[in-house]
Amino acid sequence: MNLNLTAINFSLDLNNYIQQQGQFFLIAGPCVIEDREVAHEIAQQIKEICVRLGIPYVFKASYKKANRTRLDSFTGIGNLKALEIIKEVGETYDIPTLTDIHESSDAQQVSQYVDVLQIPAFLVRQTDLIVSAASTGKWINLKKGQFMSPQSMKYAVRKVRESRNDNVMVTDRGTQFGYQDLVVDFRGLPTIQKFAPVVMDLTHSLQQPNSNDGVTGGLPHLIETIGRAAIAVGVDGIFLETHPNPLTAKSDGENMLNLSLLEGILYRLNEIRRTICEIDKTNKVGS
Repeated sequence: MNLNLTAINFSLDLNNYIQQQGQFFLIAGPCVIEDREVAHEIAQQIKEICVRLGIPYVFKASYKKANRTRLDSFTGIGNLKALEIIKEVGETYDIPTLTDIHESSDAQQVSQYVDVLQIPAFLVRQTDLIVSAASTGKWINLKKGQFMSPQSMKYAVRKVRESRNDNVMVTDRGTQFGYQDLVVDFRGLPTIQKFAPVVMDLTHSLQQPNSNDGVTGGLPHLIETIGRAAIAVGVDGIFLETHPNPLTAKSDGENMLNLSLLEGILYRLNEIRRTICEIDKTNKVGS
């Protein structure tokens, strides 16, 4: 695997990201835009880490949270203000950006601010939403529904491609297991990879929804465990949410990664991928 930093393209061409043979890319950032300072702090630190490790990086953050359990939960700082911060982050650090949309009417406006439109897991069967997102020509990240099989995601992918947009990837974020837990079926990742690039969401797959007075809980100590398994299986990318102080984060703090732990985890995931690539190369030469 070539980890020459000069070969890592941090431009906005996501095709180059996904087509880098042997390397995985990272989608990471805060759950939601809380303010300008936190967004920049997170993006700058992750970009610096990814440059050191040779990992292509996409900044992610929701500009609003539409799927809250409680009416008094934090939903955002204002749509336009948050979108402008995301766009500013992308331009400042020369990195692609991603945010999620919840309504068909959002697609055209939001696409003016970001490089990737994400379809939330609980909306991934909404045809009008997918078609509207695909019509922008942007990359589309389809989050696999917790209620859907890996095989069934090919139809969501097909909706994007039949809308004349081949820029589509699928992110697995776990499968519903009982009422307040999720489980990751790693058999599904190579299945999805047959019809689209596949990303593993390391943090949302460890959520425990509505487990504490209508607030999502989580198991962040298992983030690296899920990551190691996903990298060993051969995912194209990993997705995670991170924050300098998860305990004070305004959304999903219970299952986010502390930003101080990110570089160590990415370094170890890089070493796992490097070892696997070397083994595969040896086996290919010997066969």
